Amino acid sequence: MMSETHLTTEEREAGLAEIGRSPRDEGVLALVVARSMAGERVVLEAAELSLREGLVGDNWRSRPSSRTADGSPHPDMQLNIMNRRVAALLVQTKSRWSLAGDQLFVDLDLSVENVPPGTRLAIGAAVIELTDQPHTGCGKFVERFGVDAMKFVNSALG
Repeated sequence: MMSETHLTTEEREAGLAEIGRSPRDEGVLALVVARSMAGERVVLEAAELSLREGLVGDNWRSRPSSRTADGSPHPDMQLNIMNRRVAALLVQTKSRWSLAGDQLFVDLDLSVENVPPGTRLAIGAAVIELTDQPHTGCGKFVERFGVDAMKFVNSALG
């Protein structure tokens, strides 16, 4: 197995210009990933989005949340979206993007200024609504991509 290297601060900062070129109005869906079981990822060629299930085939409904009083899955966190340019920079190898833990990778400016909570995005025939619940990097993300990558994705800049 090839060892992955983590980017330096300078390398991450060098990628900011490319991230900044993300489309602001009309993006492209670059990758869809279902987390079918803990630790397992399935890259999908086609997918179905459901009001009840989120991404059909994903295990969202069985994932506990620290953001609900009873630990149940958070209703505002059915889908997790990541900018594909951020993934390309931090994860480096597209075959490893799915390890980030997001389900939809898009080429779109996902900044709060561009798509604030309440923004609706059309993805094929589905329409999703962005919420105020961020999907932040966690311990698994740190293991895979490094603590500096997690700090980057959790920052306003990332």
